[in-house]
This record gives sequence, structure tokens and C-alpha cells, in this order.
Amino acid sequence: MSTQTPTLVFAGSTRAQSWNRQLAGAVATIATAEGAQVTHLELADFDIPLYNADLEAKGTPRDVVRLKEIFHAHPAWLICSPEYNGSYTALLKNTIDWVSSPIKGDPEWSNGTKAFTGKVVGLLAASPGALGGLRSLSHLTPLMLNLQCWVAPRQFALSRASEAFDPDGQLSTDFARSNVKAVVDQVLWATRQFQKA
Repeated sequence: MSTQTPTLVFAGSTRAQSWNRQLAGAVATIATAEGAQVTHLELADFDIPLYNADLEAKGTPRDVVRLKEIFHAHPAWLICSPEYNGSYTALLKNTIDWVSSPIKGDPEWSNGTKAFTGKVVGLLAASPGALGGLRSLSHLTPLMLNLQCWVAPRQFALSRASEAFDPDGQLSTDFARSNVKAVVDQVLWATRQFQKA
């Protein structure tokens, strides 16, 4: 491939020992090997308060604008979503709520869906349980579709995550690696098709 696809990889968790942060690291490695130009984002690096319209009226936080810029700059996304109570995390929802909120009077960000529209999104999850966080993806999919993203049909939920990584933080089985690669490949393929259109 002559041109690397800018690809954003991040997890919906900031927990130090998060399985989904580990998965995001493994996804970033695989995506890089498949020809992506990867930005591995850590949400802990951004100071994002709980969304509140009154707070927003006083001025959109600078880190929210930074996230808007980063999300917009990457046509391909790979999101690793933890599962809390059968759904995605409050952190992930809060991030999406801020990034999708229009900035009134701003010529660049007055359209709330600007950072989302047309992005190709691959969804993955990891959990110590047998379902691997699959239910979080069933909730996250319609949210991303509502924001005008193209969600890759291929998804992967990594079960028994406590046994799934080697000492270097990479996936320890061919099964897991091949399933992650399948999601990555579909996202990169679809992104290239949309860029040709």
C-alpha cells in the first residue's frame, strides 16, 4: 500500500490495568503491521469534565477541542470498549458527548457531527468473562451509526482477557490475533474505498 491510512486507536477506559487498554495496544501493533499510520490515544491524557451544558456555555474545554481535531483528522478508528453493566462506559459516552457537541459561533466546530461523519469505525472489546464484552458493542454500534459513522460489520470481543495477553502485552493466541486482524483489515479496506469515492 503506497499511502498509510491515518488510524485512531483508543480504549474507553483509563484504568491502569484495563484489559481494553491492553487490547488497544495490541490492536495498534497489528494495525501498524497492516499498513496503518496509527495514533494510539489515551483518554487519561485529556482533562474532560462530566458533560454539562451550563459548563459548556462558559466555554468548551481546550482538551475537548483537541479531541475534536484528533478525531476529525483520522478517517479510520478502532475502539476497544469495556463492558459495564452490559453496556459501554460512562467515560466513553462522556467523551463522545463532548466531541459531538457543537461549539456555538465557532466556524469550524458549529457542526457537532463534523468529527464523526464518514469515519470508518471498528469495534472491539475485552472482558474476563465468557462473552468478552460483546454486549457493550451491541450498544455502541447504534450510537456510532447515529453520529454518521460507518461501523464495520466485523467485530471482536476478547473473552477470558486475564489469560489472553503475553508478558509483552500482546495477544497470546493465533485465534485472537487473527480476529483482531480481521477487524483491522476490514476497517482499512473500507476506509480506502471511501477515500477513492
